[in-house]
Amino acid sequence: MSGVRIPNMSGVRIKSGIVRISALLAAIGVSLGVFPAAQAQDSAFLFQNVRIFDGNNSTLSAPSNVLVRNNKIETISTSAITADAQVINGRERVLMPGLIDAHWHAMLVRPTPAAAIAGDVGYNNLLAAAEATDTLMRGFTTVRDMGGPAFGLKRAIDDGLVAGPRIYPSGAVITITGGHGDFRQLSDLPRTIGGMLSRMEKIGGSMIADSPDEVRVRAREQLMQGASQVKLTAGGGVASPFSPLDVSTFTEPELRAAVDAAANWGTYVAVHAYTPVAIQRSIAAGVKCIEHGHLMDDATARLMAEKGIWLSTQPFLDLAGASALGPAEQEKMRQVVSGTERVYALARKYRIKTAFGTDVLFSKALADRQGTMLADLTRWYTAAEALTMATSTNAELLSLSGPRNPYPGKLGVVQEGALADLLLVDGNPIDNIKLIEDPAKNFLVIMKNGKIYKNLLAGEMKK
Repeated sequence: MSGVRIPNMSGVRIKSGIVRISALLAAIGVSLGVFPAAQAQDSAFLFQNVRIFDGNNSTLSAPSNVLVRNNKIETISTSAITADAQVINGRERVLMPGLIDAHWHAMLVRPTPAAAIAGDVGYNNLLAAAEATDTLMRGFTTVRDMGGPAFGLKRAIDDGLVAGPRIYPSGAVITITGGHGDFRQLSDLPRTIGGMLSRMEKIGGSMIADSPDEVRVRAREQLMQGASQVKLTAGGGVASPFSPLDVSTFTEPELRAAVDAAANWGTYVAVHAYTPVAIQRSIAAGVKCIEHGHLMDDATARLMAEKGIWLSTQPFLDLAGASALGPAEQEKMRQVVSGTERVYALARKYRIKTAFGTDVLFSKALADRQGTMLADLTRWYTAAEALTMATSTNAELLSLSGPRNPYPGKLGVVQEGALADLLLVDGNPIDNIKLIEDPAKNFLVIMKNGKIYKNLLAGEMKK
């Protein structure tokens, strides 16, 4: 720009107007114990003498060897494998798929509600990047992001700038005026169609749509940015200033507009919904997955099973994290928690296709309990069933994104040809699922896409 001088910043070079910070990012990665940049493109690792939980079977394999080449599992054998590879001696520890959280909000885990809406966008992105690294270090190698401006974070992770899980992004949550996800003040009313966007809309957290045409546009905008699925709020929510839990928000034609837009892109719509009316209306419109469902009734559960609709729900057992919410929101949270036993009972009764997620919001402390929430599933399922849900079952849900799948390949299993997202566990999580509650101690090796991000056995490795 004419007349503008760029000061000489000590130690910083500017080339073509872009500040080069690759070395700084690499240094940060090393300080976090993240080592993917040092790996060769044609890297190979051989896990020797491991017992395998493959993501499907409830029993472990006989002592086996697993060869990973580049980003895939190449060979699994009970016989010795000869290969030019770095060897990790498992000593009969358990090798299992990386965990998958089917309901995550990567941009909303650590900030307060106020900071998420009004805070500095740059700081919030850095905060989310730090949380992404911690998420991966808890053994969650994939998350399905169900609302928030996570496209940039996903790109940074995929490009190797930040260590974090694979992200299946929804982009902005699409809601109605006054619905779950509308965080405007009353002073912002009335809304002018086509007028100025609210702060949350500007940063890509949520988008307000009050007609089929508006829904269609907002859905297409998320798909244009790279959404792997589209998320709408079909009913009231807990962290909502204006929507009671019992309200049904979108009309069936509005929901169908999003379904049609997603189907045209080869993917699907998931909806936030707790009540029978919201769930049944969504199913009638063609929605493939219900998020939450804690207040459903028997008839609704039966309908979901008959139609093959997915239930992505969470084991909410207490009011953890409620301190970040106001009194009215805390009361709504109590209603949801009171429905947890029933939703899992109905899911088991009707054999609904059920995915595991955590839906952590506004609490780093609660995020640190991500593995604990998975272990809580043993209130209704065996340890093997819970681990299967968080691996191969969740991966099956991810595959609904079809051609919009950002990570083509098989996830959630230890199989030849599958993507190499692996955990080496110091113990047997089928016998003791509480091992996953302490990932810092019990996850000795964390691998994502064939790259090692954590290795407590590094001193024992050999060629």
